[in-house]
Amino acid sequence: MSRPGASCLHVDDLPIAESDIQGLLEVRPDDVSAADQLTFAKNIFLPLTTACRYSCGYCTFFDAPGNASILSPSELRSQLETATQANCTEALFTFGDRPDDRYTKIFSQLDEWGYNSFHDYLIDACKMALEYGLLPHVNPGDQTAAEMQTLKPTIASMGAMLETTADVTAHSGHRSKSPAQRLHTIDAAGRLQIPFTTGLLLGIGESWRERAVSLLAIAELHRRHGHIQEVLIQPVVPNNRWQQPSPSVDIVRRTTAMARVALPQEVSIQVPPNLTDIESVLDCGVDDLGGISPITDDYVNPDHEWPELENLRSLAQSAQVPLLERFPVRDRFLPTELQTSRLLDSDSTASWLSGQILTQIKDLRPLDSYIPETV
Repeated sequence: MSRPGASCLHVDDLPIAESDIQGLLEVRPDDVSAADQLTFAKNIFLPLTTACRYSCGYCTFFDAPGNASILSPSELRSQLETATQANCTEALFTFGDRPDDRYTKIFSQLDEWGYNSFHDYLIDACKMALEYGLLPHVNPGDQTAAEMQTLKPTIASMGAMLETTADVTAHSGHRSKSPAQRLHTIDAAGRLQIPFTTGLLLGIGESWRERAVSLLAIAELHRRHGHIQEVLIQPVVPNNRWQQPSPSVDIVRRTTAMARVALPQEVSIQVPPNLTDIESVLDCGVDDLGGISPITDDYVNPDHEWPELENLRSLAQSAQVPLLERFPVRDRFLPTELQTSRLLDSDSTASWLSGQILTQIKDLRPLDSYIPETV
């Protein structure tokens, strides 16, 4: 099986017009409108391992070789049981890119459990989640098309942050993260018809032009395949490895408005409510608050707690819009009879999701919604 990166997609190879870049750079928050609803997913955050082949300067999630942890099958089952008791619908599996690539301790542990690779363990972990009535959403980083194809039957959706198309020093080092490799991953997921989440990480050294180009690159990949579910506009936050300040609220607001203009309406714009002043960006086209866990931390940003559900309800009430709980896979990828919000009329082809996932969605309880009296 080939390594990811053997095939790359360079941003210069995408048909991004200079006029579109300049037009996007002129966008300001006043050019967009507030969304008419807010959505979120209730999940359990499962850090399957803290091993990662990269060592990005802003990331506090990964541990060095020899120190990285990995959830055992028994630990995983225990957490999945807790998630079902908390009425979660999403099992969010997060881990580093190719975690058994340079971690001999992790590889030895996987071998002891009877797995040839972390990828094999991930597939089993997704099957466990399905056994407990949870829909797997995975953030596996860069994968080959063959790996994604074997993973697809057991997942509802997949994600990988583009972050930026720029070559920034925050990605530099012996094992640097490649924007061209990440673009190839997003494109390959589209060709395989996998519902996909991606986004920008603000404040890691990118320019305004590079933000515009990154958004237009995502828009182009979605135009080709129609697979992008939502795009995150996520500010980097200081931690024990990254001492630079977070980008200002004005930067988040302007970039969010740019995202809303660059992307079609079926693609949601998400700003994490634990990493920014969410009320200050609601008028910039934000319509999704991402995955919120009532039982686990945000292990990627452990100093920033998830908001309570009551706080989200208050937020929606203040904005005078409905707050709807969603699945990790969006309604437009589902047959009409399985759509939860009933806001769409179009039917979806079954090729986006396996029969196992569709059956799981059918069996899940009705999702919660909160509609302010003033709406």
